[in-house]
Amino acid sequence: MGEVIGAGELHKGVKLLIDGQPWEITEFDFSKPGKGQAIYNCKLRNMVTGSGMSRSYRSGDKFEKPELVQYDITFSYEDNGAFVFTDDNYEEIRVSAEVMGDKKYFLMDEMSVSALVFDEKVIGVQLPQLVERKVIKVEPGVKGNTASGKVTKPCTVEGGYVCAVPLFINEGDTIRINTETGEYNDRTATR
Repeated sequence: MGEVIGAGELHKGVKLLIDGQPWEITEFDFSKPGKGQAIYNCKLRNMVTGSGMSRSYRSGDKFEKPELVQYDITFSYEDNGAFVFTDDNYEEIRVSAEVMGDKKYFLMDEMSVSALVFDEKVIGVQLPQLVERKVIKVEPGVKGNTASGKVTKPCTVEGGYVCAVPLFINEGDTIRINTETGEYNDRTATR
């Protein structure tokens, strides 16, 4: 049996074992009515399937934490929609496109990433927070639409990923993208 925690230890980012599956708290709200126990309202995401649910817990509730293992692996190549990594023992680990999600656009040969494993299966991959990519196509920007204060235009980078960038970005520039949000971070070099 894994580590057990009480409801008082719940917060955003905590991982729980519910019905044999690992779930992560994505939103958390605490309320204490005038009388009675405190109520912990949580929105959770299944770390295997990606589905979500809402649950409310009371102050006396106990939870088991999932047994998750995290270790470094290195990206090798893509093979028919699966992404092949190697571990320290040069054993191949295959990760599905569903698990990779949009992170697949940021992979580079020999990139070291962190694998999150549950029940001997990779359920998540964490990349470096920022990656550099060369701009291969950028749409012309239109000035004048400054109601939001941020004027952007669509940009395609190496690997096919599309994000919004400021007007001063041109084809051939190298930009940094946040792999967690998929958003433009800054420009590192011009062509």
